[in-house]
Amino acid sequence: MPTSTRTRTDSTTGTGTGLRRRTAAVLLTAALAVPLLGAAPARSAPAAAAPAADAPRHPVEAFAEDGTISRGTAPAASPYLAAPTGALAAPGTDGDGEVTALVHNGDPAAKLDVVVIGDGYNAQEQGKFRTDAAEKWREITAVEPYASYRRLFNVWAVSAVSPESGVTGDPDRTTVRHTALGSYFWCDNVERLLCVDEKAVDRYAAKAPQADLVIVVSNSTKYGGAGYNDVKSALGYEGIATVAGGNAKSGQIAVHETGHSLGKLADEYAYDGQGTYQGAEPPEANLSTLTADRMRAQGTKWSRWLGQASPDGGTVGSYEGGGYYPTGLYRPTENSIMRSLGREFNLPGREAMIAGFYRHATPLTSPTPTGARLTTADRLTVDLPVAGTRLHWYLDGREQPGLRGRTAPDLGALHLTGPRSRPHLLTAVATDPTPAVADPALRAELTRSLSWSVTR
Repeated sequence: MPTSTRTRTDSTTGTGTGLRRRTAAVLLTAALAVPLLGAAPARSAPAAAAPAADAPRHPVEAFAEDGTISRGTAPAASPYLAAPTGALAAPGTDGDGEVTALVHNGDPAAKLDVVVIGDGYNAQEQGKFRTDAAEKWREITAVEPYASYRRLFNVWAVSAVSPESGVTGDPDRTTVRHTALGSYFWCDNVERLLCVDEKAVDRYAAKAPQADLVIVVSNSTKYGGAGYNDVKSALGYEGIATVAGGNAKSGQIAVHETGHSLGKLADEYAYDGQGTYQGAEPPEANLSTLTADRMRAQGTKWSRWLGQASPDGGTVGSYEGGGYYPTGLYRPTENSIMRSLGREFNLPGREAMIAGFYRHATPLTSPTPTGARLTTADRLTVDLPVAGTRLHWYLDGREQPGLRGRTAPDLGALHLTGPRSRPHLLTAVATDPTPAVADPALRAELTRSLSWSVTR
């Protein structure tokens, strides 16, 4: 989560309870008048009335086409949310609420589960949504460390059937479309800021087997997106990233946002005029009040990476400016993806992302339940989703060198002693030796073990 947020004064249009009620009634009537199936023409109208001044708002990030990032606020509710059809409660013939596995690498309990929800796709466009969702995931996994760890993930596509095709604010500010999640550009008066209705997102995310990470793909080719990195759901996910499904560059928005939700990284950009940071040492791995010399002397933060070439370009050091402050805070490199889009994670950021992956997933799985009572005639297999993972086997606590690295050990070759009914403990231990993790405390999280009982 970011270290701090800027103080903003936001204005809203439309005053008086009567006006808000009349506006809501007009929007609801218009939504109900649209056929559920098929594309409806976009309606040109003045922008809908803003939510009430006392409506809940959240800090969000906005992304410009040149890769720069800024902050704003967004209401939790959307004024462009279509009237509910009832299909979400029990998926009907239109496929609303239907879940498709785009990527299935194993049991959700052992994987990091990404839930992708479509918005602005009508009943006939659900195939297009799934194609756009798969393309966004391809864009995300082209970036490290996703590329090396993609088998730790499941990806679930959840169909949200919209009565209208497209997104409010595309192509211009006067275009209004009411959709399942209420997506709209010009949120907080920022053209490229693509906001949604948070409760609607949560209802659809609940349809997936598990939700560790949520991405909303909206039916638009217009560049835009948003990062809700302070949203915490009872479902377990933290944050929502929105992206335009038909724009080739919007996948970078989701990559940046997962830096917050998975890597617990801070933003590395700053605002002129924000002043000098005067607070305590930030908890995030990529911000510090310490210069490189002081960090090295104290052995803290990214001291293990100092002087090394970083994948985002340049050398790891201490570069002033970050966490929205131009002075008083330092970042590890000149320009990583936590500062502007189109970049890679720097070395401390990549390490934090891998740690985030392993908070949800494991480097060792097996189709055979742990604790199962096996005999030497049974077949046992394990899976190592990350290339290069080291695998060791132990029988009653003693390593079996002949089984090292084997994902399908021959149980008949085990030298079991004692009575035939005596159970022996067989344990597999897998360790990811990646050089991208230098912190010993984090490295301990890269080892997992599974055990079974074996008799002759």
